[in-house]
Amino acid sequence: MTWKTFHNRGEILRSVIATANTRRDGILPTDLEGVSETFADDLELLGTLQLKWHTRLAGHIERELVEQPLDLALAVVTAWGKACDELPGVRMVLDRYRDEPVDEAMAQAMAKATRKEHALLAVMAGQGGIGDARAEAAAAPLGARLEERARSLHRGVPTLVTDTARPSLLDRLRSVLAA
Repeated sequence: MTWKTFHNRGEILRSVIATANTRRDGILPTDLEGVSETFADDLELLGTLQLKWHTRLAGHIERELVEQPLDLALAVVTAWGKACDELPGVRMVLDRYRDEPVDEAMAQAMAKATRKEHALLAVMAGQGGIGDARAEAAAAPLGARLEERARSLHRGVPTLVTDTARPSLLDRLRSVLAA
């Protein structure tokens, strides 16, 4: 890939993201100029949007864990909501094609991406492990519950675990020393 191709791909991807975030209809914006020349098919574009979402989510999780190191689950669900606030249209596209894939290849790709995201959520919340397929499979249902909680919090629906009291300085120091 040449520098010009890479640069053009980035511009088109930014346009796709901006359009998805504006439209918020959950449909891949393949009608934009340059999309069909840049991405081989819908699955490649969807995979690129999934990677963008995952990167944004991981960054927010890291920031939240720095600010909220005692309640890992709350940090993870808060980060999910912040990523959703930044990429609402992208999240809608991912949700739509996860629920309604256009073919078997897309169904498999979205299922795998969802399992990986759920495993990430569980691991970062201290509720799962990584290392092999069995650990990932065990973490995925825990991560799915975290995503469900994040969606509830994001919609403003209270959840069962709502302890958001800010820890004292002494509590924070204790957690750092314990780690």
